[in-house]
Amino acid sequence: MPSLSRLLFLLLVSTGAYLPARAQDGSLVVIANGKGAPAEMKLAQLRAVMRGERLRWPDGSKVVIALMKSSTPIGVNTSQKIYNMSANELNKYWLALVFQGKADAPNFFNSEDELEAFIAQTTGAIGVVNQPPTGGKTILIDGKRSL
Repeated sequence: MPSLSRLLFLLLVSTGAYLPARAQDGSLVVIANGKGAPAEMKLAQLRAVMRGERLRWPDGSKVVIALMKSSTPIGVNTSQKIYNMSANELNKYWLALVFQGKADAPNFFNSEDELEAFIAQTTGAIGVVNQPPTGGKTILIDGKRSL
């Protein structure tokens, strides 16, 4: 059962301000911790992981999702390109999954630096940024460095 604080956090995120117009036009880069995630994935595999449908990596480590808040341009772009949802729809999707006990909520961040630091410290973590971090692990999606 998810913690009350986690549910409250998701509720605050889902009701917070977000950018309803267009997501930024920039590309997205999928990054991961050095342990857990494979070096390359197909887009369908990435979507399964990011939707909480795949909870473990091939090595058995737990998948830990890190996302930019939906109030950021990267968060809006991620919602559209990876989830095929609006930012609001994505927040509702995760709120329902967590409430049903089917998956742990993603970890949400205000800045790419915070997200990158979290991924570097967390085994099994995967996230989405605009630019590959210096020295970080970038996952190729369908053979490409960005979406």
